[in-house]
Amino acid sequence: MTRRAPVLLALVAVGVLFAYPFWWLVSASLKDRSHVFDNALLPAPVSPQNYTEVWRAVPLLAWVGNSVAVGVAAAVAATVSSAVVAFGFARFRFRGRTVLFGLVLATMMLPAAVTMVPVYLEWHAVGLATTQIPLWAGNLFGSAFYVFLLRQFFLGLPAEVFDAARVDGAGPWRQFASIALPLARPGLIVVFVFELKAAWTDLIRPLIYLREPELYTLPRGLKAVLDRFGQGGEAQWELVMAASVVATVPMILLFLVAQRYFVRGVVTQRVEE
Repeated sequence: MTRRAPVLLALVAVGVLFAYPFWWLVSASLKDRSHVFDNALLPAPVSPQNYTEVWRAVPLLAWVGNSVAVGVAAAVAATVSSAVVAFGFARFRFRGRTVLFGLVLATMMLPAAVTMVPVYLEWHAVGLATTQIPLWAGNLFGSAFYVFLLRQFFLGLPAEVFDAARVDGAGPWRQFASIALPLARPGLIVVFVFELKAAWTDLIRPLIYLREPELYTLPRGLKAVLDRFGQGGEAQWELVMAASVVATVPMILLFLVAQRYFVRGVVTQRVEE
């Protein structure tokens, strides 16, 4: 125990360092306007009405619903499409497979800003540039990083299981749905959570595509809250902080629920290596 004490102390110090910004945010959201930036870790006096005020001032519930819908759609689309592509690269042998997989990985080196305008023009051409569809529909074509991640999971599965299924008459789709997906569940959950978090915190695409406030996701709504309450001499930063807490807490809860799958995924990857 004595030998582990320095390690435990270092972990506690790092944990406090990472938790402090969120603690400060929650504390600031419960302060009145004159004490928001006083750096006190405990609000005095406590002003819980900040949450009710910001809830009445802007349609936070609608924004939360939009973020949930867009995030789940984006996560499901990315997980399913990437899993299909990854399974093909892991279990099928065809000419040019290595080169094609290398090209898929090479797309990760392409900055998103390079394709931003062409992609917008495509959505504009089909009349969907002011809807929520562009925020998630692009994930139907998979993600290079997720394809790479899931391919490693599929390569770690025993080939004998697929051979036995093939002998029993199971086709590729049956093998994928009945064998590969259940055995790779930790990897699929990791991909789902990663993409859900990415969609939940995305601001660039909502700024580009969303025009109507009722369609805003939470990051776009927070930008509207900041523009409304965070400007000028009478800035109401306590309301901005309260809205930020509402946007942050769901992702923390999601990680607490899914953290065991992250650990299992890391352990699986180490065993495969």
